[in-house]
Amino acid sequence: MAGRIRDEDVKRVREAARIEDVVGEHLQLRNAGGGNLKGLCPFHDEKSPSFNVSPAKGLYHCFGCQEGGDVLEFVMKVDHLTFSETVERLAGQYNIELRYEEGGYNPGRQQGQRTRLVEAHKVAAAFFAEQLGSTEAMIARQFLADRGFTQADAEHFGVGYAPAGWEHLVRFLRGRGFSPQEMLTSGLASEGRKGPMDRFRGRLVWPIRDISGDVIGFGARRLREDDNGPKYLNTPETPIYKKSQVLYGLDLAKKDIARTGRAVVVEGYTDVMACHLSGVTGAIATCGTAFGEEHIKILRRLLMDSGEFRGEVIYTFDGDAAGQKAALRAFEEDQRFVTRTFVSVEPNGMDPCDLRQARGDQAVRDLVDARVPLFEFAIRSRIEGYDLATAEGRVAALDAAAPIVADIKDQALRHTYAVRLDSWLGFLDERFVVGRVGQLARWKRERARGGQPTGRDGRPDPQRQPTPASQQRGFRADVRDPRQMVQREVLKLALQYPSLVARVFDSYGTDEFTVPPYAAVREAMTAAGGLNGPSAHTGWIPAVRESAADDAVRALVTELAVEPVRTPGAPDELYAGECLVRLRTFSADRRIADVKSRLQRLDPVAAPEEYAATFQELMDLEKYRRSLIDGGASAL
Repeated sequence: MAGRIRDEDVKRVREAARIEDVVGEHLQLRNAGGGNLKGLCPFHDEKSPSFNVSPAKGLYHCFGCQEGGDVLEFVMKVDHLTFSETVERLAGQYNIELRYEEGGYNPGRQQGQRTRLVEAHKVAAAFFAEQLGSTEAMIARQFLADRGFTQADAEHFGVGYAPAGWEHLVRFLRGRGFSPQEMLTSGLASEGRKGPMDRFRGRLVWPIRDISGDVIGFGARRLREDDNGPKYLNTPETPIYKKSQVLYGLDLAKKDIARTGRAVVVEGYTDVMACHLSGVTGAIATCGTAFGEEHIKILRRLLMDSGEFRGEVIYTFDGDAAGQKAALRAFEEDQRFVTRTFVSVEPNGMDPCDLRQARGDQAVRDLVDARVPLFEFAIRSRIEGYDLATAEGRVAALDAAAPIVADIKDQALRHTYAVRLDSWLGFLDERFVVGRVGQLARWKRERARGGQPTGRDGRPDPQRQPTPASQQRGFRADVRDPRQMVQREVLKLALQYPSLVARVFDSYGTDEFTVPPYAAVREAMTAAGGLNGPSAHTGWIPAVRESAADDAVRALVTELAVEPVRTPGAPDELYAGECLVRLRTFSADRRIADVKSRLQRLDPVAAPEEYAATFQELMDLEKYRRSLIDGGASAL
């Protein structure tokens, strides 16, 4: 058996592999002064860079987790290799021929498992790439051409074709000296009745590389209708392929990501190709799994995502419901970044590959540049579908969106989006919306600490758990609220002195009484025949009580019928007119607020006619309100 690698060859590898270059393949390094570099440690999760590299000394050390060593120790730890595997890998990268003690040059026998599996994938990638030119692969070449990719594009990304037979790759690997167990362990073959058989058959194949450029797996796309397998078939979990830690295209994108501080996350292999060919060379994609915590750690190191250095992560999703769900999942993970995160969604639902084919490279670049903050996208997605033209719809939308805003950890950012939510919903009541979001945020913090919602004095108050605004019950009049008090006063006048308000009262709709119990009393009056009906002259109050919907409304009718009117002496037509004008003015204010809310949500460029009509409606309401104020009861 071959012996160990000669010491002088190990020294040559250590000198050739500059530590700043090797470490720089895995994380972004910035100047730390004194000739040293620093970045986010790849061996533990941290927010501020404590991983230091000294090029002059050829050493690294993390002051957070205390890991340290030379370039060989770094590769051994980050890629989980043995010492011999590390030296052989770096020797291959730097074209250094190794010699072994007690038997001379015999690298095959000395190689460990990872090196053998990586080598098997390298051989398989070359095999698939060669097969793309075969007659059988015409369907694969057509697939690429239909999506705007040339032969040169396929070569750049290493795209290949897996023949439709059962053992084409297995026989090829066997001829290269790979054992059946190595084929199965690598995921290139699966167990058949008579031994290993090809895992990928009759499919277009993309090589999936790790951050250093080694092929560690494949993604294969179905091409024929008689293929009963999944649309995309990926390499299974293996000793070298962990899908939660792999990002397709990262080997090509890492330098651009580190240089520009921007990563673009797309959904598929062809989307990565389209982006790179369009000039968006920071594009990457997950491989058969959702974008998760391990992927975030990889990007954070490349972006130097900490309180000191900030970058951008831009997600592109399809415009359909599935794409929106993917964006909301990303929102849940988003706050692991300090980096600013955005979403780009093509309005017509096209992905980057379709968009490039339909409109060219510039359209892809424009799509990425037209990004919107992920928080904004998540909130707007949640309020879609609600009728914001009605008060009920706006309240329901607030109930749906407020928890998302409350989940924003950054307090200043949370307040900013609460204010923007008020604008998007058209409440025109910033304090109400901000207060609602703040209440939910406090409740979430208290529950996270295992406590109960608290009152203003800070003591636990189990009765103050937030209730959705749409479920809050009606309330009695607040004497501090002039809008509520004028409604109460008009109802008292209508019950006790119907002749003073009979001329116009029946034209006042139930919707002008915004307190639910008062609206119920108004409905009872309508059911009793109104102030101009026969009951208004004799037995008016009993008739209203009998028409009440339930005992609670009946009790309120009695209360209003005996409560004194809030004016010195007996009420007269002047006082009644003032109350009626105030109630109608408040109603006009409410309608004006609704129209302003609707106007705020309209785009004057996209819907000019609707915008103009709504603006005219606002002008008419403003004019009517002024006439009430100037003309008093005569304007009713």
